Amino acid sequence: MSVLIIGDVGVLDGMFHIGDEAMFEVAVGELAQRGLSGIGVSSNPPETAARYGIPALPRLGFAGLDRAEAARRADHLLAVAAGSAELSPDDPAVEVFKALEAARLLVNAGGGNLATRWHSHVFERTTLARLARAQGVPVVVTGQTLGPDLDAPDDAVVARMLREAVLVGVREPDTAALVDSWGLSATLNVDDASFLGLGAEEEEAGESASRGGVVVSLSGWFAGRPADQVEQHIAELADAAARTVGRVLFHAHFGPLDPAAPARGDAALHERIRQRMSEPSTVIPTGTSREAAALVHGADLLITGRYHPAVFAAPAGTPVLALSADRYTRIKLGGALGHWGQTGVLDLDELPDAPRRLETLVADTAAIRDEAAARLPRLRAASRQWWDRVAASARN
Repeated sequence: MSVLIIGDVGVLDGMFHIGDEAMFEVAVGELAQRGLSGIGVSSNPPETAARYGIPALPRLGFAGLDRAEAARRADHLLAVAAGSAELSPDDPAVEVFKALEAARLLVNAGGGNLATRWHSHVFERTTLARLARAQGVPVVVTGQTLGPDLDAPDDAVVARMLREAVLVGVREPDTAALVDSWGLSATLNVDDASFLGLGAEEEEAGESASRGGVVVSLSGWFAGRPADQVEQHIAELADAAARTVGRVLFHAHFGPLDPAAPARGDAALHERIRQRMSEPSTVIPTGTSREAAALVHGADLLITGRYHPAVFAAPAGTPVLALSADRYTRIKLGGALGHWGQTGVLDLDELPDAPRRLETLVADTAAIRDEAAARLPRLRAASRQWWDRVAASARN
């Protein structure tokens, strides 16, 4: 039985985004374990097909459109589904329409992109869900952060998608509360990629070549703050971590796949911070999602402005100092850590106080690891039960 899976996947211009790929990888794997064959919807179908060993199709054609253009595109696709319009043979949506004819389920895979700031994602995911329902294909929404900037009319179309879905899974309490405010219900779980590389999967992934020390994985989103000031404070924090904990390893979750390529994305930010540091540091190539998970599983400390480093680290009991730039990042990082009893979210404006917070966090390492170990069986069981329910939706 085939399941159509949409995620923010497909390497473009040689740049790999670990978190988005990790959620998709887990969805494909969990469904395969339950006898369901995935078909991906990707920005780069050949690359995704080769990476995950599944068929992959192009997206619906919303990338790069402004809001008015995206609205017209959505209306046209829905008219095609209703039989009142036609697609040209070279339309990128042709393959998705064909796939939906045979699909038993559409899985709207995890991500934090259903917010007004990313209108193209709102249009694509909600439109695809409506196309699936027009074909009688059930829809599952899993591993989502919604908003918090989800303004009219985006809130209405997202709420409609959730209302028509057979299952809705969200990953932090703030999103669950938003869904509840719409009079709907959702299952609150950890992020779908939380257990990538843990337990039996860790043996398959192998040991990371770099263990221990401090992993630093940052995002360049500072929410309008002066970059020089923020980068200097982070360099001082990294120096303090080096003196307190040990060697510092910089790892870009959005960076070039080619280790020899010029630094771009998070990797470029890391280089600027390294130049400001007085202590030595090392760069770990972006690599794969599993390698990223293994890296933070073996770290003594994670400093991150990215979400998925925290998602990977917290279940392994790695202490996390998370740097939030705005309400959106604070909700995500706080949610990721809160599932595991950690509270180390620091606003970028609080960076001058970060070295002191660092010392407290390191002193609590044993308690953090014990708490993660205590919560792991329950949360992992809940995740497995969720994917059992998702798979059952394709068989009903």
